[in-house]
Amino acid sequence: MDTTDQAKEKTLAILQELLGGYPSREFAVRLWDGVVWPAEAEQSPRFTLVLNHPGALRRMFLHPSDLTLGEAYIYGDFDVEGDLIAAFRLADPLRRLKLGTADWLRLGRRLLSLPRASVSREGRQAAHISGGVHSRARDRRAISYHYDVSNGFYALWLDRRMVYSCAYFAHTDDDLDTAQERKLDHICRKLRLQPGERLLDIGCGWGGLVIYAAQKYGVEAAGITLSQPQVDLAQARIREAGLEDRCRVELVDYREVPPQPPFDKLVSVGMFEHVGEAKLPVYFERAWRLLRPGGLFLNHGIACPGTEPRPKKRRNSFSNRYVFPDGELTPISYSLRVAEAVGFEVRDVESLREHYALTLRHWVRRLEAHHDDALRYVDEVTYRVWRLFMSGSADGFETDQHNVYQSLLVKPGPGGRSGLPLTRADLYRTNA
Repeated sequence: MDTTDQAKEKTLAILQELLGGYPSREFAVRLWDGVVWPAEAEQSPRFTLVLNHPGALRRMFLHPSDLTLGEAYIYGDFDVEGDLIAAFRLADPLRRLKLGTADWLRLGRRLLSLPRASVSREGRQAAHISGGVHSRARDRRAISYHYDVSNGFYALWLDRRMVYSCAYFAHTDDDLDTAQERKLDHICRKLRLQPGERLLDIGCGWGGLVIYAAQKYGVEAAGITLSQPQVDLAQARIREAGLEDRCRVELVDYREVPPQPPFDKLVSVGMFEHVGEAKLPVYFERAWRLLRPGGLFLNHGIACPGTEPRPKKRRNSFSNRYVFPDGELTPISYSLRVAEAVGFEVRDVESLREHYALTLRHWVRRLEAHHDDALRYVDEVTYRVWRLFMSGSADGFETDQHNVYQSLLVKPGPGGRSGLPLTRADLYRTNA
């Protein structure tokens, strides 16, 4: 038996030990030589795990973590053909494995006996960002690592307004453009925007919300971001829409926005995750200072569950190394407590968890459909990073590992007045 045959035999034995107990297995595994470990389900497999060389399982499982598995995927040790989101459910049987110390030692010896891989590690590399965590300079570099990839790349799979946050679906079969416009309108309604009011969008991305609010609600809208390519495209779109007199986007840190004159309304959509737990008091204090008495602040952000002990921030997680350097999630209960400590009153909290799962499925499908086009803007590794993290995020929202909330906060006016109507009926009068 030659070395390749031995590796194949060992690989199949390892697969049986790790995944053989998976009930009604809906996936197949294809080895580097075309041999297939078939699915058990009667229908076609939901996905096929493709091991690209004899040492693939060694790369994946010798030191198993989300980082090593993620790196094995993005650098091509293995592929997933079909539904990558469904592949994340493989974590369940792996977590349920009842292996003793002797079993793990035996498995480790089997993995070590597989050939060392020589797959290239060229292309996008892990982020190496220096400086104090969540200092202004380091935050700029962290944002640049994720958002300055290529405007053209994002445009391939986002909606036409390039809104890079959770959409708002009335029906599960809504198209992405419709759902994203509905989300923008939902935010404007929650803020009760009125013509002539001053609106600040903290972390405005490519300007979709500030342009929409200026066009549809007649406000004077300003947006800030730490990504120069986002500023450039947003400003071009503002000029194209003829809104230069009522709309602008600038490269500014939220800590650098002057508090005078104050804004009537504030909004932050999908930026909150970059603030960092230690900086949340600074974030909400700055929002408080930027807002007039009686003003509203809509904060839209992803949260981790608050029902379990919070793990320490893992600097070596796949997300921190390849996706969102220094990104941090906190429970909604904690962030609201910080907001209240600053002086905000919490008026409304809405979970959009299922909406984000639907949004991410749209993004993944659209990205996969534009694979060849994406390679005009980014390398294969970058494409794989986005396909992997968005698929994993979709699974996380579907299985309640993550949530996303819109929190409506008010800075009470004289005598504690909020200025809000008694009910929320006005939010839904003409919504589909």
